[in-house]
Amino acid sequence: MDISESTDKGVKVAALTGRLDTATAPAAETKLLALMEGGAKVVADLAEVHYVSSAGLRVLLKAAKQAKAIGGSFAVASPQAPVREVLEISGFDKILAIHPTRDAAVAALA
Repeated sequence: MDISESTDKGVKVAALTGRLDTATAPAAETKLLALMEGGAKVVADLAEVHYVSSAGLRVLLKAAKQAKAIGGSFAVASPQAPVREVLEISGFDKILAIHPTRDAAVAALA
């Protein structure tokens, strides 16, 4: 998994690429939590993520909880159909702010 970082309108964006699974979850968690320091607004852009396991779901949930605890914001953007299906089946679409595009997620948090 590759994770690139950028900032758009004061919102930090972590663009993840590849699989978010047991092997890659620790690195993704470390990166997302580091971006949140200071109560930042963070978007996890999943446009290039093709698979999310339960370990990946745990990372997204932990990021959302951490953001809330420190007064920041967290959203997910651009999940592909298979990833969106996993988010919906698991009920995470009711827990996480999920936006159809990166721009929509940034606008919601900015």
